[in-house]
Amino acid sequence: MDRLTAAEVFVDLAASGSFTATAERLEMSRAMVTRHIKTLEDWLGARLLNRTTRSVTLTDAGNQCLTYCRQLLSTREALEISLSERRRQLTGKLRISSSMSFAHARLAASLAQFIRLNPGVEIELDVSDRAVDLVAERVDLVIRIASSPDPLLIGKPLIKVNSQLVASPEYLKQYSAPQHPRDLRQHLCLGYRHFNRNLWHLSKGEQNESVAVNCQLVANEATVLLRAAQAGSGIAQLPDYLLAEALKDGSLQCLLPDWTPRVMTAYALYSSREHMPVALRALIDHLSQAFSG
Repeated sequence: MDRLTAAEVFVDLAASGSFTATAERLEMSRAMVTRHIKTLEDWLGARLLNRTTRSVTLTDAGNQCLTYCRQLLSTREALEISLSERRRQLTGKLRISSSMSFAHARLAASLAQFIRLNPGVEIELDVSDRAVDLVAERVDLVIRIASSPDPLLIGKPLIKVNSQLVASPEYLKQYSAPQHPRDLRQHLCLGYRHFNRNLWHLSKGEQNESVAVNCQLVANEATVLLRAAQAGSGIAQLPDYLLAEALKDGSLQCLLPDWTPRVMTAYALYSSREHMPVALRALIDHLSQAFSG
């Protein structure tokens, strides 16, 4: 007979103390309950129960067996859940919008991992910083970096985004490096269209400075500002995730290192929690976990 079923019968009988009650609960005959217990006792070579006309109690061997039977059934349940989840593979197509810089530096690798884990899901990624109408354009998810999310959308924070002020060595040969945020007013700066392009906020401990800067070049994509800064066009305020290689190879240098630009957050934005596709929920959870590390 099935030893797992025998273990299940034994655990139930230990709780009920009655062959009749266990038979009713497990929808089998009292004789079948007796056969399962005998199977377990024959397998283990030990008597598990003390039986009287009024009660059923466990022997010492029965108490020891009960612990292991519970563990065995718990392991079976965990295995069944795991296999069931694997069988329920995610399917469907998701449309996502993200800035080019964030998609290139952080998002693409996480999306690649997600579709490897879920081969039934297709992802269409639009790289753009323009305002997206999720409903009209049938976009499932927008990844945006902001100080606060769009109040008309549901926003899940994914990762904090720190920035630095940088300029090329060529630019700094022509213009002395700023020593204080107020010195930025005398410099050529590179503005990002969506984030207060002409007003930069910096802090140092309890000190806060908001500086109106002169932006001869403004762009809506951070990677453009990165290349412009490397070409000597001016001082740029850029996210850390774009700067590692440029700072390492010396094409850009950090300015005012004691002063911190306003910290932003990358948000996953979607229109509604109602009737959310399972694949979308799974993707949001995947990105949240991927970026939390």
